[in-house]
Amino acid sequence: MIEVRPNPSMLTHQGTYGEYGGAYIPPVLEKQLQQLADFFDNEVQKDEFKKEFIQLLKNYVGRPSSLFYAKNLSEYVGSKIYLKREDLNHTGSHKINNCIGQILLAKKMGAKEIIAETGAGQHGVATATAAALLNIPCKVFMGAIDVERQALNVRRMRLLGAEVIATELGSKTLKDAVDAALGYYIENPSSFYLLGSHVGPHPYPKMVGYFQSVIGEEARQQILDFENRLPDSIFASIGGGSNAIGLFSAFLDDKSVEIHGAEGGGQGTYPHTAATLSFGKPAIFQGTRSYCLVDDNGDPIPSQSIAAGLDYPGISPQHAHLKDTNRANYHPITDQEAIEAYKLLSRLEGITTAIESAHAVALAVKLLKNKNSLAIINISGRGDKDVEREM
Repeated sequence: MIEVRPNPSMLTHQGTYGEYGGAYIPPVLEKQLQQLADFFDNEVQKDEFKKEFIQLLKNYVGRPSSLFYAKNLSEYVGSKIYLKREDLNHTGSHKINNCIGQILLAKKMGAKEIIAETGAGQHGVATATAAALLNIPCKVFMGAIDVERQALNVRRMRLLGAEVIATELGSKTLKDAVDAALGYYIENPSSFYLLGSHVGPHPYPKMVGYFQSVIGEEARQQILDFENRLPDSIFASIGGGSNAIGLFSAFLDDKSVEIHGAEGGGQGTYPHTAATLSFGKPAIFQGTRSYCLVDDNGDPIPSQSIAAGLDYPGISPQHAHLKDTNRANYHPITDQEAIEAYKLLSRLEGITTAIESAHAVALAVKLLKNKNSLAIINISGRGDKDVEREM
């Protein structure tokens, strides 16, 4: 089992990535988040914490996840493609990595209640699972539209004992679930907010990045074992940015490796899109400074994507920094392109990926066609939740 370790390229100073990040929060949260930051920094230095985290990833989650050579897809595209199979994790996505890490922190801090937000439902399921494992009550906030379009995951959360709270705020999607969860957290500061993506105020991006870095650490070692060299390029879908930063983090200092993020492009017309890094502007949004989809007045606008997990107008502050420094490239993928990739991978490899991950597959198919190169695509989750929807 590969030990999780922070990459020195991941963070600069006090929760910032270049000019992005930080904590723009109401005074009522300042003490809690500072305590959380200090507790996290202290705990992850302890051998006892790291051992417990790694053992749960191995024995409960099922890590390491496999790096699978997709022979049929490779022949179809004309490049050698490996798939990092986060869909094989317990609960079916990468989200469980972060949830196990944060739930251990919550337990050690004496938390009496876990709260979380979710879009596609994968983080909600992972949070409810981890909360059940450690016997802590759990509330999951979800946009009313996402409750309808991700009904299977809603049923799974309730089966696991979580209370699912649908919000009718705004566009009734992930952004509004985050707003609702933050509102509840402000009113109930004794709760532990288990934030699921690489967004929000410090220390959340730092924590999520640390707990998800196991993806990249494993993938880097696995590709060296299989091919005796690093890939030419790596691909991941990006909504908030957690699965992508998990893969990217281990390769940031390898300048020979091209890094590509696939954003939700909706129907392909701006501003009705979730492609924040492609069309957004720097702004302060939900506790951090990063790119955001905004109107002419600088106010956030609703995003739109077929993938609930990509349907978010904000973005990770580290991804914003990687964009500005040209270390990573970000591309909008339309709903239709994602649907075609969803079908393609199912038919060629017998792998039905989440529609979120299908965006990364679509981007790789476009950029790797007849390139005869070596690549890794992060398959961040399985697609059971999307099968019943019209494709």
